Amino acid sequence: MNIEKILSACDHTLLLQASTWDEIKEICDDAIKYRTASICIPPCYVKPAKDYVSNKVRICTVIGFPNGNMTTETKVFETNDALNKGADEIDMVINIGMLKAGEYDYILNEIKAVKEACGDHILKVIIETCLLTYEEKIKMCELVTASGADYIKTSTGFSTGGATFDDVRLFAEHVGKNIKIKAAGGISSLEDAQKFMELGADRLGTSRVVKLVKQASR
Repeated sequence: MNIEKILSACDHTLLLQASTWDEIKEICDDAIKYRTASICIPPCYVKPAKDYVSNKVRICTVIGFPNGNMTTETKVFETNDALNKGADEIDMVINIGMLKAGEYDYILNEIKAVKEACGDHILKVIIETCLLTYEEKIKMCELVTASGADYIKTSTGFSTGGATFDDVRLFAEHVGKNIKIKAAGGISSLEDAQKFMELGADRLGTSRVVKLVKQASR
């Protein structure tokens, strides 16, 4: 097992409602020490975190989180605000109700609008797989592929379930070559992290992998 490779794929995450600045600083310090792909933190901490890390680690934040049913205009505003404050990457939640209603143009146009706001910054699209049917997951693979986004992401970690091996395998079979995969939510062991990467995940959204490595080093 290549621990460094796993860490380099991790978006080291802290998105709990009661997260404090002291806890965010610890996330920053750990991400720098263990060379994770990024930190994924609430929007309100983007600017202080950007100042704190001095570009030593990429900063990811979340948009339309966790329910996804804000207006497109609100998501675009959130995106612009986060980027202006120093975010390097954006993870947005789709409007799941619109997907359930078959409003595919709405979903596609919203992702495109957020990607346009992102410009060259990475956009990851959270589809919340635990709430979707098999057919809806495949449809979202098609829509994300067509949208110009950079990643399709399994989960927020705030709903009824997180990433599964079957969902990452499905993504790998159905997304276009232009789309990367992020598994997030409930990744509880280094063995699971490695398996997700073997199945095709390029990023891992997790709060636990760094903790596990820290515990092992002690």
